[in-house]
Amino acid sequence: MAAASALIGGLSGEKERWTLQSKEFQDQIGRLVGDVLLCTGFLSYTGPFNQEFRDLLLEDWKKELKTRSIPFSGNLDISGMLVDGATVGEWGLQGLPNDELSVQNGIIVTKATRYPLLMDPQGQGKTWVRNKEAKNELQLTSLNNKYFRTHLEDCLSLGKPLLIEDIGEELDPALDNVLEKNFIKSGSTLKVKVGDKEVDVMKGFMLYITTKLPNPSYTPEISARTSIIDFTVTMKGLGDQLLGLVILKEKSELEAERVALLEDVTANKRKMQELEDNLLYRLTSTQGSLVDDETLIDVLRTTKTTAEDVKQKLQVAADTEIKITSAREEFRPVATRGSILYFLITNMSMVNCMYQTSLPQFLGLFDNSMERSTKSPVTVKRIAAIVEYLTFEVFRYTSRGLYEEDKFLFTLLLALKIDLNQNKVKHKEFSTLIKGGAALDLNAVDPKPSKWILDLTWLNLVELSKLPQFSEILNQISRNDRTWKSWFDVEAPEEVPIPDGYDHSLDTFRKLLLVRSWCPDRTAVQARKYITESLGLRFAEGVILDLRDLLAESTNRTPMIGLLSMGSDPTADIENMAKRENIECRAISMGQGQDVHARRLLGQFTASGGWVLLQNCHLGLDFMDELFLYVMDTESMHENFRLWMTTEVHPQFPISLLQIGLKFTNEPPQGIKAGLKRTYTGITQDQLDISNLPMWKPMLFGLAFLHTTVQERRKFGPLGWNIPYEFNQADFTSTMQFFQNHLDEVDIKSGVSWTTVRYMIGEVQYGGRVTDDFDKILLNTYARNYFRPDMFQATSYIGMPGYTIPVDVSGGRFREHKDIMEHIDSLPSSDTPEVFGLHRNADITYQTNMATTCMNTILSIQPKDSGGSGGETRESVVFKQADDMLGRLPANYVSHEVKARLQKMGHLDPMNIFLRQEIDRMQRVLLAVRTTLVDLKLAIDGTIIMNENLRDALDNMYDAHVPSMWKKISWECSTLGFWFTELLERDAQFRAWIFKGRPKVFWMTGFFNPQGFLTAMRQEVTRAHKGWALDTVVLDNEVLKVTKKEVTSAPQEGIYVHGLYIDGAAWDKEEAKLVESPQKVLFSVLPVVHIFAVNNAIPPKKKPAVTDKPAEQAKPAKPPTGLAKKDVKGKRKGKKGDDDDEEKPKVNTAPIYHCPLYKKPNRTDLTFITTLKLNTPQQHADHWTMRGVALLCDIK
Repeated sequence: MAAASALIGGLSGEKERWTLQSKEFQDQIGRLVGDVLLCTGFLSYTGPFNQEFRDLLLEDWKKELKTRSIPFSGNLDISGMLVDGATVGEWGLQGLPNDELSVQNGIIVTKATRYPLLMDPQGQGKTWVRNKEAKNELQLTSLNNKYFRTHLEDCLSLGKPLLIEDIGEELDPALDNVLEKNFIKSGSTLKVKVGDKEVDVMKGFMLYITTKLPNPSYTPEISARTSIIDFTVTMKGLGDQLLGLVILKEKSELEAERVALLEDVTANKRKMQELEDNLLYRLTSTQGSLVDDETLIDVLRTTKTTAEDVKQKLQVAADTEIKITSAREEFRPVATRGSILYFLITNMSMVNCMYQTSLPQFLGLFDNSMERSTKSPVTVKRIAAIVEYLTFEVFRYTSRGLYEEDKFLFTLLLALKIDLNQNKVKHKEFSTLIKGGAALDLNAVDPKPSKWILDLTWLNLVELSKLPQFSEILNQISRNDRTWKSWFDVEAPEEVPIPDGYDHSLDTFRKLLLVRSWCPDRTAVQARKYITESLGLRFAEGVILDLRDLLAESTNRTPMIGLLSMGSDPTADIENMAKRENIECRAISMGQGQDVHARRLLGQFTASGGWVLLQNCHLGLDFMDELFLYVMDTESMHENFRLWMTTEVHPQFPISLLQIGLKFTNEPPQGIKAGLKRTYTGITQDQLDISNLPMWKPMLFGLAFLHTTVQERRKFGPLGWNIPYEFNQADFTSTMQFFQNHLDEVDIKSGVSWTTVRYMIGEVQYGGRVTDDFDKILLNTYARNYFRPDMFQATSYIGMPGYTIPVDVSGGRFREHKDIMEHIDSLPSSDTPEVFGLHRNADITYQTNMATTCMNTILSIQPKDSGGSGGETRESVVFKQADDMLGRLPANYVSHEVKARLQKMGHLDPMNIFLRQEIDRMQRVLLAVRTTLVDLKLAIDGTIIMNENLRDALDNMYDAHVPSMWKKISWECSTLGFWFTELLERDAQFRAWIFKGRPKVFWMTGFFNPQGFLTAMRQEVTRAHKGWALDTVVLDNEVLKVTKKEVTSAPQEGIYVHGLYIDGAAWDKEEAKLVESPQKVLFSVLPVVHIFAVNNAIPPKKKPAVTDKPAEQAKPAKPPTGLAKKDVKGKRKGKKGDDDDEEKPKVNTAPIYHCPLYKKPNRTDLTFITTLKLNTPQQHADHWTMRGVALLCDIK
């Protein structure tokens, strides 16, 4: 009876629960089919995706199950179904983050049938696997480990887990059978073929594979054989980890209590589970009467008391957890800031593949910040101190390893990300800042009120007007046109009050939006103001590299990696520092066969201490993986051993090595003064005294000035050099040696042979690098203008007044090295573009290009899954765009109509043959655009598969760029809006020509092949003159005084061309000559140009004058005649100035500048069309050569 009472009493508490559970299980059995289907789908397919996309997939699958009437649980918790809470708690203690994505990843790793491949850039998955499998003797290996095959075979035959770390995008074929589980049953054991060897497969074998690549592209075979899982750390997961670290440091007792609590709760839940399982097992397996089973009653009693005890403990734990959580949340701002900073620095790897930072490196910085920041008993102050210190520490650490061009971008992004998180900047404003009006079509928006507003500016303003603060700006500009123009014309508009009250109503960031829309060249200046206000002055000033700080931070297992760029090499600095520290430093330049010497040197120095410098590591990539293992695995290393490395950017450089190293850049300083100082630092007093001739020092200074000038000119893009050449120290040294030899042999009476000096500089020493003909002309022009007899006079200057040559006239002055360094110090500290021979406006071009590149880069690294404005998705935005473009796209050409028209016009006429070829190419573009847009709409709707090309089109259209497919068959353009406008305009010209007759004036920009167009015209002229041969017929031109609208008829011979722009100068229409550009006007429109052909074989006086001009055109003094000996072709060969054979430069008296004409602003041989003659009566042609003046068909 007592036993029965105990049994009833013991089970009474369970009756209710078990009845309820039994009912639930019954229902669950009915829904099991759908639930199991969802779980297997989850395990099989969702691994490679992020949380958002996984949820999306599950929702889609549930809809699919509904439509097919398959029962499933509506509130199904996949994690809860596949794993119990106790196991998840255990994983957490082993180092798996506790966010939902990480838990799901843990489930896929442990439950999926295929072996897991972890995409694990931060190494969190690897850490968890190592902790989880530590008790099972986990074996670590990598594909390039020399014992890899042995490790694999041992783990298979001994039944141990194997972890293959840091793979690339390919796997060893030896793994194929293991991954596919092609196991052969032999008796009671399983065997597998590894290569040509059969190996036993014992129970307990498990294979894990990890990669550091953040977004690898695996073959379908690898994707099918393995279970790819995205282990990339999430914002929430990292935030929780960092919070744990902060609490551990700041409130260690709290964190210890929380961990103990977690362990306790996990153990108690596990105990409850075991007791319940045991009880149910005893109840079902007991034979005969339950009352007779004494042990069952004991189990029941124990279960009941333990359950009560555990219940109370869990209740206490829950209360304690609430207290701990609220105390922890106080420090949440530190963790949030840490997450923002970490994700920003990992995003920088998309800007440049060498900018890799690992999570352990970042956590090191995070710990330092808490250690070194100002302590305070007041929590709020302490938090502010940590946040401030951490932000600057991460900024300093990251900036040190960035190239100069990316430092500004990083600092701006840092300020923006922090303000976005604090909601000081809205996402729509951020989007407007980086995109501007690039996606808009000029023909689809309100027309601009005045001509002085540039097209791109107007599109930016239209986009800006969509923000609430600027909703009225378009009307205000129309009403108050003059005030806005006078504000725009100021040299620094951001420094003066903005019209219409905006000066008071806008903060610094909103002013940045306005400045970016109006004056892209002032964006960087205003952005620095915003950075200073948002983060502080020290962030705007940048970080100066100090190798001693770097050395102090390093350890014997931390390689220091110098990223090389044009004209920078830290070798000398490292060697000098080694001398100061009295440490032996040995350098090896990597390359074929050098790894043997590197190995020997590393072995020697790790034992004895010293510095090893491996130069040009991008040339020894095969050795780099081995080097990583050597640094990590060598057991005993001398504490004074340090490894320095230099490398250029290379996509195959091992990420693992970059992630353990300290990266730094050492770029040459900018500006004439800094460049001259750098050059003269490398010149000794002995070298200055090597020649006692008075010409030696001025010529050496002239050479140093030229060396700096040709390097500095690179930053101005195509205005500076068509191709950016790597002029380096070797060019300077070899020229200096030539000067020395030349002066040793010079005859004192006849003096320096300037022809020789100029030729050696312009054609050999520096000119040997130059491949572009117009760059060669520029270099020869510099040589002529810098090296001249009057450079030895006391008042002589170089470049422009203010930059004097140190000439030793007063005896003893400028003899010493320090005198010349003092003279360099006296030069202007900032250089205007005029010192390089360029116009002031060149700086605007440079600043604009810098700002544009910066914004485009920020745009390219934005995550692709964010919604657009007003919650619209990327897909819906692009769908509308595609719909709009399709509505305005012209119809395809009907081939028989085109053929009929060409027959009527004369299908064998050179110009008509050219027209047919152009229409064929236009037809291809129209077909491609139409097909892509139609398919893209279908793919967005889900009717067809989104292939690679359509994905590219979607991404590019959303970012307002031209899809790659279209660009390949059409033309370059900066934005999609301008590209589409140009498409419509080109098509309009072709349709007018074919269906309405030959135009009076041609728009040359609208042709695919403008060179072909000019050749067709030459053929036409040649055929019209009996006895003329095409070989001797060359182009000539005359700039008219009329615009396109004023032209009434076509010329009798040749063609009229409109729509050309002058870059680097302007055109005086009345005087018909080149003049300096007005301030802030970068491009000037050239009036209509009459291009015709003349016969070179006929003496000039017999040449037919081509005088057909419109009635309104005033007759010029003399019609243009044929080209002289230096015609267009001679010009292309860069012969200008090469035939100087006198002591002073020979001046070309003809007031003509032979101006190159290019299709696009990037001036290369591919975009070059021809040269046109432009009158320049006042200035010598050299002036315009140094200005970088060129004609462009298109300025976008």
